[in-house]
Amino acid sequence: MPNIATFLKAEITRLARKEIRGEIGTLRKTSAAHRRDIAALKREIANLQRQNKQLSKRAAGASQAATAESGEGEVRNRFSAKGFKSMRARLGLSADQLATLLGASMQSVYNWEHGKTVPRANQVAAIAALRTIGKKEAMRRLEEAQAAEKPSRKR
Repeated sequence: MPNIATFLKAEITRLARKEIRGEIGTLRKTSAAHRRDIAALKREIANLQRQNKQLSKRAAGASQAATAESGEGEVRNRFSAKGFKSMRARLGLSADQLATLLGASMQSVYNWEHGKTVPRANQVAAIAALRTIGKKEAMRRLEEAQAAEKPSRKR
């Protein structure tokens, strides 16, 4: 009897494995198809995001061009700590003198030069106005600013 029992057990195991193999095969095929579909969708998403980015850049450029053409747009000045520091050196001013010209504190000028903070829009406009002047004009404006400050300090 043990031979028939082991034979039946082996036959049942063989048939079960054959049945499972068939089921797993179809499962593997569908799983592979799903993975291909997911990869294709990811590529499509990446392409769409790239296109969206390009279109938004074009739209931003077109809107800036339109405002520049209409003359309604405000001129936007850029600020860099390195450029600010070189401007102060070019004008031959100390941080305190430059602060007086800009109507700011000496600590603010130091922080701007070292990139710790960024000036506000009105201060950036004042800095942009100083970029176009020379040493003599800077000294003249500094003397005027100091002369205007002296009476107010006595009070």
